[in-house]
Amino acid sequence: MTVSERQKECKTAAKKKHSSITRSYYRNSVGGFLVFDITNRRSFEHVKDWLEEAKMHVQPFQIVFLLVGHKCDLASQRQVTREEAEKLSADCGMKYIETSAKDATNVEESFTILTRDIYELIKKGEICIQDGWEGVKSGFVPNTVHSSEEAVKPRKECFC
Repeated sequence: MTVSERQKECKTAAKKKHSSITRSYYRNSVGGFLVFDITNRRSFEHVKDWLEEAKMHVQPFQIVFLLVGHKCDLASQRQVTREEAEKLSADCGMKYIETSAKDATNVEESFTILTRDIYELIKKGEICIQDGWEGVKSGFVPNTVHSSEEAVKPRKECFC
């Protein structure tokens, strides 16, 4: 057996061993980030595999994805162009954003985009709100989504 064959065998065994953990991780998910490193072409090449794996684990439910090109602060080391990433995201039916944890570029915005997309599908009835184990829980359902830029109304009472 070659080293490559042995590696494949170990990966397959690990996948089987952790499949119940993977299933429970995806359970009740309605949104997710597919993150690749813009300075690492190999990570970009795995995006379709990650997408298929996630879709397989959430069936028959729908999940909203946002493709995230990470480490945009390292643009001089870029191995994946913005155009390539935008084409992949369009082909897969998801939006694309570039982020950087180092300088916080678009980190909050990525969560806002994903949350709003999920909320729009809930409003359209494409993602169900229900009680029970599956789906989005029906606890608090706001009529609108408020951005963090909106002013917070001051309280009229004093509790001194």
